[in-house]
Amino acid sequence: MSLPTPTLSIVVPVYGCGSTLPQLHARIDAAISTVHPNYELLLVDDASPDGAWSTIVKLAEQDPRIRGVKLSRNFGQHRAITAGLDRVQGQWIVVMDCDLQDQPEEIPKLWTKAQEGFDVVSARRTERQDSLRDKLSSRAFYWLFDALSGTTSDSAIANFGIYSRRAVEAIKSRPEQSTFFPLAVDWIGFPRTTLEIEHSEREEGDSSYSWLHKASLGIDALIGNSNRPLHLSIRLGMLMAVLSFVVGIAFTVQKLAFGVSVEGWTALMVTMVFLFGLLFINLGVVGIYLGKVFDESKQRPLYLVENDTNEPEPNSKSGAASTPTPLETSGLAEAT
Repeated sequence: MSLPTPTLSIVVPVYGCGSTLPQLHARIDAAISTVHPNYELLLVDDASPDGAWSTIVKLAEQDPRIRGVKLSRNFGQHRAITAGLDRVQGQWIVVMDCDLQDQPEEIPKLWTKAQEGFDVVSARRTERQDSLRDKLSSRAFYWLFDALSGTTSDSAIANFGIYSRRAVEAIKSRPEQSTFFPLAVDWIGFPRTTLEIEHSEREEGDSSYSWLHKASLGIDALIGNSNRPLHLSIRLGMLMAVLSFVVGIAFTVQKLAFGVSVEGWTALMVTMVFLFGLLFINLGVVGIYLGKVFDESKQRPLYLVENDTNEPEPNSKSGAASTPTPLETSGLAEAT
């Protein structure tokens, strides 16, 4: 059935919340169908382990406004968002999670706020309904990230928000392997505001982001968007060199002026181990940056699509042919 071009598109990366999708669809339809009856809902299955694809196919058969996209493997939340953004048709795009912590009833509020002249309206979770562990890890993550990158972040803001077509096109113009959606939104610099929303408890399961996964995502986002660690490494090296020079002068004066020799094999070894540790840390930082350059030089697609409910046959399309389609986006979102 041919449908008019939607004015509003909703992109939802799906992982581990297959059973909530019917409820998600029903709540989205009830919340916005009177305002945007010709909306589209893109459900991107990021290799969800709970068989979410079969649910997505059924929903797409029942409602032609739903489009399902199945990635060939798990590429991560932010690349799944990219896959959805690459296929949206609406002039306004909403990005939200599938676990119903981002409440569909808040979408009309975001839309109304955007009509005041903003290209981006980010949902700010005033009272996050997450575990204490998740809240603390989120704050620690953003504190460390801001300290190392020189930016200012808000741990209450994730992926949920509404974005204009030109904002989405600007985000997609970033041909980078390191894709982190909140940072991409910050980078474009278009008129932006926040709107405080109610955050709901997770309907089922736990977050798929472990502490290790969050740390890995944070390092990837930091290295992919800031060279400040390299500058900090240089400053640390210069500081250690100055301190060692001062200490050397002090020991020399102590020996020549007072005849006191400095002894201590243990202190010498501890100092050497400390300095070598700093050296290897600095080499590791440089190595990570070189690794990122290597990844970018390969120009691999950000994701591969195994199936699409809008396609008659299973396909194997990528997010880019010769040049990768941008974004990862990690949220830090679910990760935070």
